[in-house]
Amino acid sequence: MKATGIVRRIDDLGRVVIPKEIRRTMRIREGDPLEIYTSRDGEVIFKKYSLLGGVEDFAGQLCETMSRSTGCICAVTDRDTVIAVAGGGKRELLGKRITPELEQIMESRRIYQYSGEDQPIPVSDSTDKLMTSVAAPILAEGDLLGLVLFIGTAPGTATGDAEFKLAQTIAAFLGRHMEG
Repeated sequence: MKATGIVRRIDDLGRVVIPKEIRRTMRIREGDPLEIYTSRDGEVIFKKYSLLGGVEDFAGQLCETMSRSTGCICAVTDRDTVIAVAGGGKRELLGKRITPELEQIMESRRIYQYSGEDQPIPVSDSTDKLMTSVAAPILAEGDLLGLVLFIGTAPGTATGDAEFKLAQTIAAFLGRHMEG
């Protein structure tokens, strides 16, 4: 844990304001769920809550199946990080933050497919070798949970309709799975 030097008081309704700099750095947006932890030392810790948390193994199995059937690298993300990868790139991607460009694709709620004409979108800032071929947002009851990705190697790999439809189907399946 790292001290920030910022001190905030609790108001009469029990609220604490998380400073804008910390929200920006930690990518905490209005409406994001935060999980609250306490320690015996009197610490109160806020951690971003991933709605896809707990399904990493399941998402990993889906990625394995998609990778075997297509020969592509496949991944599932929550709103911030890659939570499952199969077909290669595990060391470079698993647990890494997604790029702001992928966040924008997620926020647009539209499926992205690399056409070969525009600049390819990196999956993570940690590597410039793995680029997004297809990105399908995972939605549950209107909430954005993450993305299903097909990933190519630099400078970018265009994919066909099969990967596009498969990403769309798996994203819809995960969204329904999280609903109930």
